[in-house]
Order: sequence, then structure tokens, then C-alpha cells
Amino acid sequence: MDFLRPQSLAEALALKAERPDAVPIAGGTDVMVELNFDHRRPAALLDLGRVPELTDWSTVDGAVRLGANVSYTRVITELGERLAGLAMAARTVGSPQIRNRGTVGGNLGAASPAGDTHPVLLVTGARVEAASTRGTRLIPAEEFYLGVKRNALAEDELITAVHLPANAGPQQFAKVGTRNAMVIAVCSFAIALEEGKARAAIGSAAPTPRRVPDAEEFLAAELPWSAPAPLLDSVKRRFGELVAAAAEPIDDVRGTAAYRQHALAVLARRTLGWAWQEYVEGERACA
Repeated sequence: MDFLRPQSLAEALALKAERPDAVPIAGGTDVMVELNFDHRRPAALLDLGRVPELTDWSTVDGAVRLGANVSYTRVITELGERLAGLAMAARTVGSPQIRNRGTVGGNLGAASPAGDTHPVLLVTGARVEAASTRGTRLIPAEEFYLGVKRNALAEDELITAVHLPANAGPQQFAKVGTRNAMVIAVCSFAIALEEGKARAAIGSAAPTPRRVPDAEEFLAAELPWSAPAPLLDSVKRRFGELVAAAAEPIDDVRGTAAYRQHALAVLARRTLGWAWQEYVEGERACA
């Protein structure tokens, strides 16, 4: 196995063009697990840990450009107010050591249906910045996930950043695992509210993370946007049912399909309540 260590983004893109079979590695929290268990044996590893252009974030015109190598810890400590939903999801990732190494870019590259950041990226309308020696393009998050551990990157492209709206409306994220911490999600859910509009997405309950349009349309029509008031239990219950119906879960070692659908309905009701409370009161409810 060859080990390639570029010192700049230009060098990294040139190496990826020359060696499209090279697997990118930064924090290594996914790739090293696969290597250690001999689930993967690539011809080359492309170490992006020393590429400075990938470790910065910036705010332009109300949006955050988050470098692919910005760690979960930095998302929490530096961007918790600007990217509330993403920070919530980042807090649930692994252990402090994993959060210090792992990145949103790596989560996207792995494209696991259970990736914690994916539902948030979907509900915030995030765009994935992909670069190669041919140029740079922005891929909407909804078009990025193609299947189980499959994404829309061309073989010579690298994820260089993620673009997300800053200081958007109420956002919430929650997940269920087989224990309280350091766990892969059995299922996960994210919601974002703006006046007259709701976005919701599920994770670890279908071949790819996905939006739930029927549930979104229901909320857009049923929530009392112009005269905010406490939500009826019937609205929360129906929302949960529509979210669960959008899932295509499987039975696996972490949980059954039936449990995943039940848990999604519960998560949907709870996060809707927290997000609506923030919408009404203007203060973030605790997830």
C-alpha cells in the first residue's frame, strides 16, 4: 500500500488525479477501522492531514464555508451558535478523542447511512464542495448520497468544504443508540423550521439519509406560523407517523426495522416540540 502525503490542496488534487484509486484519509476514524478489520485494502492512502486549506472555516454572505478537515470539536466550540443543528449532531459523535479527530468531510466521504451529520446537512440545505484538477463544483446534499456508502464524487474529486446557512431558524437533532454514548445510531432525525416552511430528515433507517417530504408538507400546513401557540398532540403524533412511514429500515445487530420506525416517530415528536418551542419563545430548547 502506497502512502501519499501532500502538503497543499493543489498537490492533493494532482495526486488524486494521478491515483484515483487512492483513498483519502484525514482523521481516520472510519478508514482506519476498515483497515484494522481488513474490510478494505486500498492500493494507496492519500493523507490530507497536512493540507492547510482544508482546516479553515469562514462566513460569507450569511453562509459558513466549513473546511473538510475542521473537526467535530471545533464545530461545537467555534460554530455552536452559527450552526446549531450541526453542533448538536457533532456532540453525539463518538468520544472526545473521536470528536477531536473526526470531521464532517470524512462523514460525507464515508457516506454511511448512519452518519450523524447527514440528516442535519439535508435539512439545512447544505452543499458539498468537490474539487479536482478540472475545477470545483457544489453538490446539493440531497444529490450527494447515492446508496449505502456511495456518494456523488467523481473518482478524481476530493471533498474540500461544506457550505451551510449560518444562524438559520430553529434546528434540532436527536438519535437513538444501543447505549447513551460512543455509539453508532440505530436511527437519527433532524428538523429545521423557518416561517411557513419545515424540513425534516432521517438517518440510519434507509439505504441513504433522506428528507421526508410528506411530513414536511404536513407541518407547513398545520403549524400556526402567524399566531404561534402550543402544538396539539394530534399534530405531533401525525408528524411522527409520517416520518416513520418514510423509512425503509432493516433488521441488524443494532436494532429491528420495527424498532427503528417506532423510535423515529418518538424522535420526530420530541424534536418538533423543542424546535417549535424555540420558534415561539426565541430561545433554543435543550435537545
